[in-house]
Amino acid sequence: MNALELLNTAIPGRLREVSLGLPRGLVAGLVGPNGSGKSTLLQVAGGLLPTSGSVIWGGRTLPSISIVERGRLAAWVPQEAHFEFGFTVREVVAQGRFAHGDDARGVNEVLAQCDLTALAQRPVNRLSGGERQRVLLARAIVTDAALQLWDEPFAALDVKHALQGLQIARGLAQAGKTVLLSLHDLRLAQQLDVVLVLEEGRLRAIGAPAAVLTPDLVREVFGVRASSGPGLTLELP
Repeated sequence: MNALELLNTAIPGRLREVSLGLPRGLVAGLVGPNGSGKSTLLQVAGGLLPTSGSVIWGGRTLPSISIVERGRLAAWVPQEAHFEFGFTVREVVAQGRFAHGDDARGVNEVLAQCDLTALAQRPVNRLSGGERQRVLLARAIVTDAALQLWDEPFAALDVKHALQGLQIARGLAQAGKTVLLSLHDLRLAQQLDVVLVLEEGRLRAIGAPAAVLTPDLVREVFGVRASSGPGLTLELP
């Protein structure tokens, strides 16, 4: 049974009829040019946008799952968040346990995982952009949700913390969870289990990175030249 299925999901002008199935225990990456529909598809998958077609989590259609249960089954990481109040890092991360009825389980471990222990008592609205992004990741991870939906989770992170984030995603997959994330770095995408390429709101390709991120496809979709080998080399045409 797939962890996530989308059947003929569409939003006029933003997302064409997309159908896909993602099994449990993998890290899948959404790539595509700006405006290709990556954030829209993630929001549809998370039930945050109304759409035609069907969204299915673990064999259950989304309308059959209560709001509270959705909070236990799936976690969402936005591209950015604005914090008007001075909640501490620990308090924001602990919000991820709300749907479970507790506010402490696993928080210390996840703070350490995301390199946030030293910042635990800092007001989140006084952090840098990269530090806030790590807080958002930690809040999603601590939910222990089987479906993790992350929108550009590494965009504001330095190299070290981006690689740590990818390592955490792999650990979640090894524990049987499914991580679907969007990203722009095609070289980072090569390290994922599955890559989904979006172009103008349609799913252009899906599969293993080596099979999908070919020089021809990269040129056609992204408008850059690519040469494959031990790594992916990109340059302007």
